[in-house]
Amino acid sequence: MSKKKVIKKASSSMKKPAKKVAKKEVVETGTSKPKKLNVVELLKKAPKEKFPARLTPMLATLVDKPFEEEGWLYEVKWDGYRALAFCNKNKVELKSRNDKSFNEKFYAVTKAVKEWNINAIVDGEIVVIGDNGLSNFGALQNWRSEADGELFFYVFDIIWYEGKDLSNLPLTERKEILKSIVPKKGIIKLSDSFDGDGKEFFETAKASGLEGIIAKKANSVYLKGDRSQSWLKIKANKRQEMVIGGYTLNDDSSKPFSSLLVGVFEGKKLVYTGKIGTGFNIQTQKDMMKLFKPLITDKAPFSELPDINKPSRFRPNPPHATATFLKPQLVCEVSFTEMTSDGIMRHPSFEGIRIDKKAKDVIREIAKPTAKAIKATKNLTDKNMLSANSKKERKTFLNPTDETQVREINGHELKFTNLSKFYWPKEKITKRDLLNYYYQVAPYILPYLKDRPQSMLRHPDGITGFSFYYKNIKGKAPEWLETYNYHSENDGEDKEYLVAKDDASLLYMASLGCIEMNPWNSTVKKEDYPDWCIIDLDPGKNTTFEQVIETALVTKEVLESVGVTSYPKTSGSTGIHIYIPLGAKYTYEQSKEFARVIARMVHERLPKFTSIERIVKNRKGKLYIDFLQNRPQATVSAPYSVRPKPGATVSMPLHWKEVKKGLKMTDFTIKNAIERIKREGDIFKPVLGKGINLTKVIKQFKT
Repeated sequence: MSKKKVIKKASSSMKKPAKKVAKKEVVETGTSKPKKLNVVELLKKAPKEKFPARLTPMLATLVDKPFEEEGWLYEVKWDGYRALAFCNKNKVELKSRNDKSFNEKFYAVTKAVKEWNINAIVDGEIVVIGDNGLSNFGALQNWRSEADGELFFYVFDIIWYEGKDLSNLPLTERKEILKSIVPKKGIIKLSDSFDGDGKEFFETAKASGLEGIIAKKANSVYLKGDRSQSWLKIKANKRQEMVIGGYTLNDDSSKPFSSLLVGVFEGKKLVYTGKIGTGFNIQTQKDMMKLFKPLITDKAPFSELPDINKPSRFRPNPPHATATFLKPQLVCEVSFTEMTSDGIMRHPSFEGIRIDKKAKDVIREIAKPTAKAIKATKNLTDKNMLSANSKKERKTFLNPTDETQVREINGHELKFTNLSKFYWPKEKITKRDLLNYYYQVAPYILPYLKDRPQSMLRHPDGITGFSFYYKNIKGKAPEWLETYNYHSENDGEDKEYLVAKDDASLLYMASLGCIEMNPWNSTVKKEDYPDWCIIDLDPGKNTTFEQVIETALVTKEVLESVGVTSYPKTSGSTGIHIYIPLGAKYTYEQSKEFARVIARMVHERLPKFTSIERIVKNRKGKLYIDFLQNRPQATVSAPYSVRPKPGATVSMPLHWKEVKKGLKMTDFTIKNAIERIKREGDIFKPVLGKGINLTKVIKQFKT
């Protein structure tokens, strides 16, 4: 049987048990049946990991044409909603790729996953199958009940199973595990893979009316949250997401609207890509108008005002229309024949609203040359993979035996010595362990160090030895390190601070015995304008950590009362740091005075055990609410920084729900921090965002 017949069979026989369909596809295409792998043995290879509460799916890279290449598998590209099923014992969460719950909207799938009764996280696509046997995105978008069509959940990957992290197993092995547990009946189906000729498979998919195909490297690992070139998508027709920025209404028209005005983001600008006048009926338009109503605005969201009445060669005398603009928050799927040289779609047609995509993430999707993408996968090795794209897969940096090792990092050769020296003698944690930690955590910590002068505190003999500040590196460091000349008002000296830039500068500091990383609150680009404001909660001799927690929660309440969102982290020592994003829009003096007001308000609520006295003896052993960390050159340990404290504790960003009784500094150490960071991601990222509007906040104080 030809592959064309196989795809038609796979598309039209949706109600057949998944394994039976898959078996027919393997046998009838004539492709060689892979050697059956032992699932029990595969699971033994996977490391243990707690059930992750959140996870961002791996994404595919768009390429321009199909290919035939050894070592690749091909799958149908389903026209639906990407969904992750979190199955934790009796609890099931069906999540979109942007972490929205599908539990209620697609209750039939949720019910089926609950009945599946597995302890796993699986990746797949929710689809509605039309009468022609093909997935129908429009029907899926309008799905309200089973009367609107039958839902299917096509699963194609498994990331976690029975306490094991499967993400680093090859795709073929993950597929084997998934295949062993997929139900034989029902709406959960295995989205099977084919090997062989990718070009022929694509042409067959195209002729069958499918959206396209996905090519996956057979030995690829699952890179959570990454758009990888190990997974490639080839579309049969030109389609992509667009942001709705308004709609038009032709004069004398009786319809709710005549066309949609759409665009894509280029940075922070919404760039106009055209009008869409087809693909929706009157009922769809009425439903869409309900979504549009709360978003209507007088301000055009596009970077350039579109000429909605401009004639074209296809419509030299278009009907006159007026535009209504919308806040750019809704995303739709659009098909079109081609994109013109000036970035406008030809013959666009509306396919449906996308509830699973964020508007700010919608950019112009440009297909990469297939040959280049394939070549990139061939060049992937484990040797010095020091890019942000590989951050999820970083392993140890230095081998466990050699006392002296040389590594090339960011084009610079670094020498690491005395690697077995105990930096934490009691815990037997070495200098090598510290360097391995900073190598693994680099993609997460570097955003908080980059372009910032560093106040280096060196512990060359570990936490029990002599320590000293090393701020001026003039004439003492390699020439490739970036420095920043600064005249210190405190001691009247001119100093050259090291400025962190990349992995090399981070690991250089760690090699000097800088156990903790202490960056300025501002960058060299805007030295007088800090990116964040800090409230530092420092317990005294007469206070407990539970009182630190209570003070942190009161600080949160005070800030939220004036509309400010804050972000906590453990200090890694005895206290808690609370960060408020400023976006480098205000001076250090403004930041300090704002922090002073907050500190005073918190102290007024907790006068029995808190103090805002700068002089230690005047605090009388009370908890110090420190607002003076917001002065120029003042520093606290960076997020994810190790601290030179017993246990090798880490300054760890927290969800506010974690700031509660029972929280301990020892919860986060050099030994378990990486596992948590991989699981939670960088939850501190909003601290580097646009920041609060201090003028509006101050007005809140006055009301």
